[in-house]
Amino acid sequence: MKRILYLLFLGPLMVFTQSATDYPVITNLRLTPLPDKIMQLEQGLAEHNKKYHSQGGNGARVYWISSGKNAGKYMWVMGPTTWSAMDTPIQPEKEHNDHWNQKVAPYAEAEGRVDHWRFHPEYSNFPADFEIDNLLVFVMDVKPFKWMEAIEMVKKVQKLYMEKYPDDPYGVYINELSNLEGQDLAWVDFFGNMNYMSRPDTFPQDFEAVHGEGSFMKFMKEAESVMDGTHEELWVFRKDLSGLGSTVSAVDRQE
Repeated sequence: MKRILYLLFLGPLMVFTQSATDYPVITNLRLTPLPDKIMQLEQGLAEHNKKYHSQGGNGARVYWISSGKNAGKYMWVMGPTTWSAMDTPIQPEKEHNDHWNQKVAPYAEAEGRVDHWRFHPEYSNFPADFEIDNLLVFVMDVKPFKWMEAIEMVKKVQKLYMEKYPDDPYGVYINELSNLEGQDLAWVDFFGNMNYMSRPDTFPQDFEAVHGEGSFMKFMKEAESVMDGTHEELWVFRKDLSGLGSTVSAVDRQE
């Protein structure tokens, strides 16, 4: 029984363990503004990020969630950094913490959500530098013991993208911690204008063109056996609230 529980709770970590002791990690903090304190929250976020989160692994960007049940909330995203780098607090530590507690925290709901996502460049595609505008975030709730199958599904979609949309930037992220909210595996498309959302949905046809006739329905059955559900959100980059700029370097996202 102990072995079964070990596999159940540590399965994702075992699947993605590599020889390297450090790897890219993104920290997401979801903030819900107090309805009458939105301007104060935005002012505090902008001031805090530009002062303490404007460069390196501690650099942070802010996104406004524009769809779904979290619409109207903010996603504060720091990184990519590494776990070992988190052992070194942002300096001066007390000043940094006091500033957040005085200028940001009082204007948001006390209950937030923090996730640490491991970035997987081997499944992602950043063919050239680009400017962040909008994100389409597709999140999967992976069933226990189904991580290997989930990654095989990701590889199939990756192959489709590389053949049909080789210039489209996207990232694949795995949640580092177990959770009961379905926040397990994320595929993030980065795009410019919102007319991206009106593109014809040719995914089924493209999938079969790449993987063969009848492959899409097989893929759908695999998805049913691997996932308990999915959800999508649209995020809009708020440059005015961020410490980092809008440019993403392709070289920085290759490893």
